[in-house]
Amino acid sequence: MQQTGGSTYIISLPKQWADKVGIRTGSRLSLSPQPDGKLVIDPIQDTPPIKKTQLDVTDRMGDILIRDIIAAYLVGADILEIKSERMLAEQKNIIREMCYKLIGPEIIEETGKKVVIKDLLNPNEISIKKSVRRMFLLSNSMQKDAIRALKTNDKDLALDVIQRDDDVDRLFLLTSKQFRAVLKGTKLPDTSETSIDEYHDLRMAAGPLERIADHAQKIANMAMHMDYMIPDNIMGMIEKATEATRQIVEDAIESLYNHDAELANEVIEREHALKLKINKLDQYILKIESNEAIVALGIVMDSIERTGDYGANIAEIAINSAMAASHE
Repeated sequence: MQQTGGSTYIISLPKQWADKVGIRTGSRLSLSPQPDGKLVIDPIQDTPPIKKTQLDVTDRMGDILIRDIIAAYLVGADILEIKSERMLAEQKNIIREMCYKLIGPEIIEETGKKVVIKDLLNPNEISIKKSVRRMFLLSNSMQKDAIRALKTNDKDLALDVIQRDDDVDRLFLLTSKQFRAVLKGTKLPDTSETSIDEYHDLRMAAGPLERIADHAQKIANMAMHMDYMIPDNIMGMIEKATEATRQIVEDAIESLYNHDAELANEVIEREHALKLKINKLDQYILKIESNEAIVALGIVMDSIERTGDYGANIAEIAINSAMAASHE
């Protein structure tokens, strides 16, 4: 490093790296200060190169094909060309369904041997903080509505909860894609104010939120198939337990976003106390006269308890995040 004048430094860039990323004499560069003090040097390209990925799905069906498409999506290709010696109707149906379940991809070409998908999502509109917050809001409302459907025997509301799980899954995969993109050096809107550690913690929190939505869906499934009228006293206790777990998850998310270790520790203590109340409630459920209702409500209570567990998991992530933030 050399100093010119009184306040300017000159630094030389390694030629091998410059050649690899296409930097030449006269190239424009952007310098982005990071929260941890690092300075990221990035070549400015007027037209970023289009990333293409090819996927041969000959003889690949069902869950295997679904996993292949998700993996290709997470790679972050702008264009995905899915080829097969002969594209079967079942394969095309899976591809269309996966385009619906992922945020961004749209089919732009389709023939007897290939399907071409383009990712229409603008990376500049992405914020992992907003994605994870949206996951929380969706899963939280799903849990609330699932219990309401169970109480009022509202089949239509239960079905709505079940269908909302797709929205949470789409956001979960988007956060995974966002995190991979940042690790590769892609600049997203909040990278200047969000460290890699924070991106990692948000990605880690997205997993429990996705599973919380799964358990809300499971409760809604019970509401869809159970016609037994739950006694008021037991239903009241179920509602209180649900509200307690919802508050645990909400406070865990707030502690993560605000780096509040004290609140996170309080959340974990509340989750431990809630387990004792749920165990007591399980004993009341066992006295119900309907065996079918006992089994169904046992599943409901298990999902409520697991939701509290996942809230505590997020709180633990928040404690780690707060510790890291205090040492920056």
